[in-house]
Amino acid sequence: MEGNQSNVAAASPNGAISLPARQELSVETLGFSSQPPSPNPPSTLLQQSRNSIRLLSGILAVNILLLGSALVCGAAFSKVKVLSDEEMHIYLTILLILTTAWMIFYMVHTASRPQAVLYKDSHAGPIWLRGGLVLFGVASLIMDVFKTGYSIGHLNCESPVKITFPLVQLVFVIIQTYFLWVHSKDCVQKQSNITGCGLMLTLATNLMLWMSAVTDESLHQTGEEASKPNDSFSHLRNGSMFFKASGSGCKCTHSACEIFQKGFYYLYPFNIEYSLFASAMTYIMWKNIGRQIDDCSHHKISFRVKGIVLGATVGLLVVMAGLGVFIVYEVEVTKDTSRERVLIMYYTFSIVGLILMSLASLAGSIIYRFDKRTVVSTKNPTRSLDIALLLGAALGQFLISYFSIVAIVAEKATRTVSMLNLTCSFLIILQICLQNFFIIEGLHKQPYHAEPPVVSVVFINEGTSHSNPYSPSLKNDNDEPSPAENNLEPSSHSHDFSSAIHSSSSRMSWKRRALKEISIFLLLCNVIFWIIPAFGARPQFENGLEEWVYGFSIWVAIVNIGLPFGIFYRMHSVASLFEVYLTS
Repeated sequence: MEGNQSNVAAASPNGAISLPARQELSVETLGFSSQPPSPNPPSTLLQQSRNSIRLLSGILAVNILLLGSALVCGAAFSKVKVLSDEEMHIYLTILLILTTAWMIFYMVHTASRPQAVLYKDSHAGPIWLRGGLVLFGVASLIMDVFKTGYSIGHLNCESPVKITFPLVQLVFVIIQTYFLWVHSKDCVQKQSNITGCGLMLTLATNLMLWMSAVTDESLHQTGEEASKPNDSFSHLRNGSMFFKASGSGCKCTHSACEIFQKGFYYLYPFNIEYSLFASAMTYIMWKNIGRQIDDCSHHKISFRVKGIVLGATVGLLVVMAGLGVFIVYEVEVTKDTSRERVLIMYYTFSIVGLILMSLASLAGSIIYRFDKRTVVSTKNPTRSLDIALLLGAALGQFLISYFSIVAIVAEKATRTVSMLNLTCSFLIILQICLQNFFIIEGLHKQPYHAEPPVVSVVFINEGTSHSNPYSPSLKNDNDEPSPAENNLEPSSHSHDFSSAIHSSSSRMSWKRRALKEISIFLLLCNVIFWIIPAFGARPQFENGLEEWVYGFSIWVAIVNIGLPFGIFYRMHSVASLFEVYLTS
């Protein structure tokens, strides 16, 4: 009591309260500082610096994209006489050389100065994304080899730029693939301005390559329509921006030109996806500039397919059926006698597949309602970009579907093909909405093994059955364990309970199994719905109704704008569903 009284404040005769010297409260302790606060705290200065970097690099990227868009559009339309294919390829070659030089500088700089990158974003650049980048990069390298071989065969009538461009792009793909594989997780702290501008240069270059490839592939797909004797088609080129048209008079000097040309167009989808993958990874690096976090909460997740039978089996059946439909479509759709029958087969397959995918997405969303896992609330640029890409790329499919619905309803078409097209358009919108909801819910959930269940094991000690039930401990006055505590052992009920917990944890719960089955099924279905349009199926031009309602010029613009986004949506859904599968 005396020790406690010594710490009590004493009252002075005038009523003031005095404190011991060691307990006097300073002005700073009460929150009132005699010094004025710092006008710019370090966190505010850091945020201002990051905003300045983003503004400067963003302006650079916008100017590169706008100039490149003007060059691509000018080279794609034959009525523009000022621009040529060579000028566009010179611009792309300059961008490739500058971007390659900057990536080499970045790798040398970070290797010589380890303090340049002090933090890593564990969520950025997952292995499946880097693996897809390598896969599409290899296909892009083969495409560049085909381009080079084709250009060598036409060297007598082609510009040397047509040989330089694919060679420079080949080197660019190799260096960029290595750069993103090694440095995609970097949070750069030094030379932020140069790094921000360099990453935006890389992003703009990849988007320009994507834009050029999409435009060239669209010109190839609509080349046959452009050759029709109709003035409304005269604004379209006959051929593409890289390959000469068949009637241009430029002859190849070796016999492999036709093989190179056909192989090139089959490799277009892989090159397009490579540019988009690289753009997404570069954007994450740009967002991570100046971040001072070291996220250690990322959990390593292994890929296992043991026990996942139903979803994988049904998904593989859909893929095999889709491949069969695609092969028959490519062979028979050009024949007038079998065109309608092939379109009925194509739309029937699409309707069945979309219904199954919609039901699976709806079932998965319902399961999430009963899922007790916590929602990830921390800021994550990777997850935010995934969701933005899903929602943005889905607009391409919506664009084509809504225009088809309006055309069919306005014309009151009653043909079987038109009704199937109408049903398919409605189901595409429904399926994408349900699938997006399922994927976004899954991306926001914590992995199952990241939240281990709290298990309470009850010990029954018969030696203390007559002791005081309200005793807070089993220790005697000398703080020594009592004999009863020494005899404390888990009872047989405890052993049974522990074994039950172990067996239940070793078995996958029905919710986890159902989510994995749904994820792998949707993944496989999105693969086949990516393959069919990516490798040349264009039922939008074979149906004829939309083209008649809107006119070929408007309809081909709608399809060529919306379809690349739709193809990318399916591919990005595959990547997102793979992540949902791993975390379920």
